[in-house]
Amino acid sequence: MLDLKQDYFALFGLVPAFDIDVERLEQAYLDIQGRVHPDRFAHATDTEKRQSMQWATHANEAFRTLKNPLTRGHYLLELRGVDPAFDTNTAMSAEFLMEQMEWREALGEAKDAADEDVLDDLSRRIRQSTRELVGRLGEQLDVSNDLEGAADTVRRLKFLEKLQHEINDALTALES
Repeated sequence: MLDLKQDYFALFGLVPAFDIDVERLEQAYLDIQGRVHPDRFAHATDTEKRQSMQWATHANEAFRTLKNPLTRGHYLLELRGVDPAFDTNTAMSAEFLMEQMEWREALGEAKDAADEDVLDDLSRRIRQSTRELVGRLGEQLDVSNDLEGAADTVRRLKFLEKLQHEINDALTALES
């Protein structure tokens, strides 16, 4: 039914690009799930059930990857032979490193003071920076083909995503 070796964009009938039609992605995903969902194979052979599970799992992973801008950017870089090297490449501009330090300090102080307003403001600033970086990543991948710059942007987005999770955890802790 499905070719488990085809790239995620081909699976959903999309052009490999950062800027995608999310509604089209969602519809293609639902169509595939309608064909391969394990419930449709409840009375099939064990082999067919196992294949159905593999297809559904592959479609789920592909959908999650392409729906999220960070993972979609990372995946596009991989398709183009570039590893963003999250764990080994920590070279960032001095400006971004200073900003990281300021955000970490603000987060620590807000958590220590249990200051929900400061955490909310920090969260808003992180979301704004994330939106700006997502726009930059789209330009780098779809227009200028700046793969080195895109890898740097993906690393920055990864940092912001982690920081946003920490802020969300801090806000949740204040609510309980």
